[in-house]
Amino acid sequence: MRLLRTIFLAVLPLALKAQGTYTRSLDRVSSLDPVDSMSTYSTRVIQLAYEPLLQYDYEARPYRLIPCLAESLPEVQQDGRVLIVRIHPEARFHADPCFGAGRDGQPQGRAVTAADVVYSLKRLADRKNVSSGAWTVEDVILGMRAFAELSEGAAPTDYTREVEGLRALDERTLRIELAKPSHVFIYYLAMAYTAVVPHEAVAMYGKDFRSRTVGTGPYRLAQWRRNYQMSFERVPSWHGWAAMREAESGAGAPAGGQPFDRLVFRTIDDVSTQWLCFLRGELDFLGEIARDNWDVIIGPSGRLSPSLEARGITLHAIPSLDVAYLGINMDDPVLGPNKALRQALNCAFNGTVWERFYNNRFVRAAGPVPFGVAGRLDTPFDYAFDLDKAKRLLRDAGYPDGIDPETGRRLKLTLDFGRTTQETRETAELLVSFYAQIGIVLEPQYHNWPTFLKRLSERQSQLFSVAWVGDYPDAENFMQLFYGRNVSPGPNRVNYVNPAFDARYEAACASTDEGARNALWKEMQAIVREDCPWVFLHHRTIYSLCNPRVRNYRPSDFPYGTEKYLRHE
Repeated sequence: MRLLRTIFLAVLPLALKAQGTYTRSLDRVSSLDPVDSMSTYSTRVIQLAYEPLLQYDYEARPYRLIPCLAESLPEVQQDGRVLIVRIHPEARFHADPCFGAGRDGQPQGRAVTAADVVYSLKRLADRKNVSSGAWTVEDVILGMRAFAELSEGAAPTDYTREVEGLRALDERTLRIELAKPSHVFIYYLAMAYTAVVPHEAVAMYGKDFRSRTVGTGPYRLAQWRRNYQMSFERVPSWHGWAAMREAESGAGAPAGGQPFDRLVFRTIDDVSTQWLCFLRGELDFLGEIARDNWDVIIGPSGRLSPSLEARGITLHAIPSLDVAYLGINMDDPVLGPNKALRQALNCAFNGTVWERFYNNRFVRAAGPVPFGVAGRLDTPFDYAFDLDKAKRLLRDAGYPDGIDPETGRRLKLTLDFGRTTQETRETAELLVSFYAQIGIVLEPQYHNWPTFLKRLSERQSQLFSVAWVGDYPDAENFMQLFYGRNVSPGPNRVNYVNPAFDARYEAACASTDEGARNALWKEMQAIVREDCPWVFLHHRTIYSLCNPRVRNYRPSDFPYGTEKYLRHE
């Protein structure tokens, strides 16, 4: 800590940098294709270049949806089963060779049509794309499951095949019919998975489509040096700039400024290096405060340190709509059939030590649904930290004192991580110490993020450490992580299947009564808290820092593509 303070005091003044360039760190991105947007890192950059039909209002709290590629919010008919959506008349795909050349010989773009939305949603369901977001459409849009099943096999998928619930009524009007009413489907239309892509680009670039952008958004990919840096350039012709300028000129609007012409995302694995880069002005934004830097940045009062305040740096904090957990692969022959063992793993997790280790920024999770979400179950968790109970459960599980009767040795479990940072390794050491107290040997395995995601999709991990960041502010978004039809490569990464849970999930999704839904969500949480397919870790409060040259930053649970709102002098 003394070394960190010395470095902090000796750091150079903010470095000069291009005024129109915004720079931040970001973990590794494996793909820029919307159907691959299974991580928050990919989603952040995908929604710079690609747009779904809807988006979240940047300013509004509680969150509310507003149009994005759509001209207005959907017109809802037939008790919520039918949505009519009209495409913004000025929305266009960026100029690209896939659309041919104009009279001047330069690549041209083209207008977005309702048929493009139909194509993109079908592509999400196409089994050949193995999208973890197929759940947003497959059993939701009428006839989409049949299309998905017909897409299996070696033959090219026939995108001319009609889907009963998906129809372009004209160039700009889309009709979506759901298999049954869904109160959350409108949220799906704001997710990166459902962003609209042109069929010409997919056809021309094939697998290389994952490494480029041909979208409709405010920015487009300029350069990507994998595992080092990616940069995006502003698209001056984007259909949304004029409306944003008009809004910013109104009464009560934030101080003026210009949007950034260039966005740079740097891969910096070491959090201490991120911190020093931020202090030197090489990064405009710090989205993660390292545990070892906490006392340097945050004073005893919980406020930003006076020395940082004097430099115009601002601190932002927001309770996050997320949950962190140790996933237990229910396919695993040791853990999957043994509920008592899974319960013991929860009882051995010391939430008090965990919270202290992370500077009290985390609150122990007692289930999958974060605080403040309607339908959250707030009763005490039966498998909270209790070493004596953990040891009893371990005996019941067939491993007295942690001894595997087949080998005569301590039970050994492997835990996968998607990062290799020092903080990750310290976290792993703490978890190892928790389970050593009940006689279990925990072996950490460290991977880069793309490799980690691949292991989850292919069900290769026994245990894994991950967090789920809510896609929308509804308990359903967390309950669908346990739904049987969402097993890997879908969001049910632990491959948990329970008919009693699934029946309640389907009933809740079909209900138009919010009170009845909330009661079912609570019943479902009770089921998973008893079955323990996760070790429930924590919910976060996210702290971030902005350098003074950045204006109009608003922390959000849905920060995807929001750099378009940032301003500079």
